[in-house]
Amino acid sequence: MASTETCQLNEAHPPKERSIEVFSAVLPEIKSQLLSLRHLHPPAYFDAVKDLSDNDLTSFTVDNLENVRVGTTAYGMHIFGKIQLPKSDDGYIHVRVFVGGGEADKCSVHCIHIEAKENAEGGKEFRAIMKKEDELKWFNE
Repeated sequence: MASTETCQLNEAHPPKERSIEVFSAVLPEIKSQLLSLRHLHPPAYFDAVKDLSDNDLTSFTVDNLENVRVGTTAYGMHIFGKIQLPKSDDGYIHVRVFVGGGEADKCSVHCIHIEAKENAEGGKEFRAIMKKEDELKWFNE
């Protein structure tokens, strides 16, 4: 499996034609996975968008893809994307897409980022909704 050691990502940049093509192809899968995550995990993961309906949460289009980072391995391309949730207040999701052999018709959503971090009390906080200032970086989950 690819890792930060085996797949160097380029710097975050606005999406180019190739990334737009790939994200357009997997947009329905991204929306489906996002809704599955919302209904699978405790509500705290989605506190930032708790007032949004499922339709509002998934109202984004490929035009809301703000930044991407791309890395290549021998078996394909890994594209990390930052998508704005237009019906939210400063809500974003980070998505990882894999393109097998570099072919857009062989692409799939690897995962949507869910962050786990320690809080001041020594416990864990989880979130699936990022903010504009959150860096688009490597993730496996």
